[in-house]
Amino acid sequence: MLLVNTPGDWGHVYAPLLHAPWHGCTPTDLVFPFFLFVVGVSIALGVAPRAEAGAATAALHRAIAVRGLRIVALGLLLHLVAWWAFDTPHYRVWGVLQRIGLCFLVAAPLALHLKPRTQWALVAALLLGWWVLLAPAGYAPLHNLADRIDTALFAPLLYRYDPGTGLGHDPEGLVSTLPAIATVLLGVRAGDWLRRGRPQRLLGMGIAMLVLGALWSLAMPFNKALWTSSYALWTAGWAALALWLLHLLIDRRGWPAVGRSFGVNAITAYAGSALMVCLLAASGQWGAVYGWAFAGWMTPRFGPYVPSLAFALCFVALWWGVVRWMDARGWRVRI
Repeated sequence: MLLVNTPGDWGHVYAPLLHAPWHGCTPTDLVFPFFLFVVGVSIALGVAPRAEAGAATAALHRAIAVRGLRIVALGLLLHLVAWWAFDTPHYRVWGVLQRIGLCFLVAAPLALHLKPRTQWALVAALLLGWWVLLAPAGYAPLHNLADRIDTALFAPLLYRYDPGTGLGHDPEGLVSTLPAIATVLLGVRAGDWLRRGRPQRLLGMGIAMLVLGALWSLAMPFNKALWTSSYALWTAGWAALALWLLHLLIDRRGWPAVGRSFGVNAITAYAGSALMVCLLAASGQWGAVYGWAFAGWMTPRFGPYVPSLAFALCFVALWWGVVRWMDARGWRVRI
């Protein structure tokens, strides 16, 4: 996410590091659903065992509510800083952390109280129901059902809003959070298999989700902004395969967990990097740093795309150094 969010020059980004313009699924479009899938895995590995160990239900629900609301609040705070830094015409209420927090608030109690078969049934109901809701009005930007409802409820506090036409859109809006909850629940099922020593099921799950998602896309196209049902299955399939492969290589064969430092301080990396971007932009130093350290000497030699990517890679490396330094000292920042 840091890599795709911080190119040196947004006008020169390699295609795989961009979201699909509307329909479609690029490698970048896998990042956010992987986040939500891992939220589900963490629920299965962290929350569910506490309930099985006899933790009080009320205490667990309180802990879930506090954590979920803190994630939402942090997202709202970061958007407040971005509103100030980039001088946008209006504050945006929805975003990545807001969706993660809401999905956690809904999915964690469901994972505690619903049996596996019921969870699978709920996933099917959410995805089929989303198809039924969206299909009649179609999937056109600004005119689909999700955009219309979000605009009616939250305009102008959306990612995109035109006061002249009264049309708006937010890729992390409230309504499209419904199928995103299904992504988290799929992660819950994957995490439960992993916890119970059945990682081979992840391979079958991944292949099945990819096939179902690809077939469904013939009727309901992949679309991250609407979190279409085909997109939810397709991305969950890749997430399950990635989890299976990493478990095999790292947990079973002892390969180094090079991403561990980012994992244990994910909030620090995400929020800290976002604040850094805002401060550089507000101070006018973003363009100066990019021009002096990258574009000024790289562009004549390699063209404009190489320095833009180099800036993003260095930004990721900087924050990898920060979280690795924290990890080496046992520092964890949790909300």
